[in-house]
Amino acid sequence: MPTSDVGLLDHGGRDVVDGGVGAIVLVHGLMGRGRTWRRQVPWLRRYGRVFTFDAANHQGVRAVDSTDISTERFVADLAEIITWIDRGPAVLVGHSMGGLHSWCTAAAYPELVSALVVEDMAPDFRGRTTRTWTPWFASWPDRFPDLGSAVEMFGEVAGRYFYEAFDDGRLHGSISVWTDIAQEWAGRHFWDEWDAVEVPALLVEAGFSVTPPGQMAEMARRRHGASYVRVDGAGHLVHDDAPGVFRGAVEAFLSEFLAR
Repeated sequence: MPTSDVGLLDHGGRDVVDGGVGAIVLVHGLMGRGRTWRRQVPWLRRYGRVFTFDAANHQGVRAVDSTDISTERFVADLAEIITWIDRGPAVLVGHSMGGLHSWCTAAAYPELVSALVVEDMAPDFRGRTTRTWTPWFASWPDRFPDLGSAVEMFGEVAGRYFYEAFDDGRLHGSISVWTDIAQEWAGRHFWDEWDAVEVPALLVEAGFSVTPPGQMAEMARRRHGASYVRVDGAGHLVHDDAPGVFRGAVEAFLSEFLAR
């Protein structure tokens, strides 16, 4: 996997030899992109060497590949990225879909992951469907001319998130493929993968969460060494909607991890 194809960026930071945690890999959510983490990169560099990347089918409209959109494919890609970085086990900070891929990577490749931050994602969405999204997607213009137009449609936080991920205001992937990626979650659960995780974990749930009620708290109860924080009043993009609370929780978690 050529690193240029996935937009892998090394943002620098505190390496292990400097007393840091090693690599911190930020794993974006569905319809996101590595650059949507830009506001978190500066303070995370105090704790480790920070990396961002673009997941498959989030790398531009010319890079859409629907032949394999399974969770296992994304996990294999993430494992390959951590191996290429070659700084030992990595701390994975994953939002939504990225959180799922992070804990599944920790389960499948325990030697590659040292700790997890999972933001607003749960193991079991069975019975839900993404097909209801279709009318909403159909209302999107072919191009958002500026940030203001995206904010007008999605709101301040989500509008900025989407516009940063877009390519000059245009989609950076395929809506139908993104829908199919999420549709997989409606047909299977990932409790077994979560139960196989053996590393310290921080679970951050939005007050206005997209996850089924109670599941993230249950994840913490089932996993010794997992911490759980619910951020009342925050939407799905907790790291941007309540950045101070998110930062405080993650910094406390990483500081405790470093002290071990």
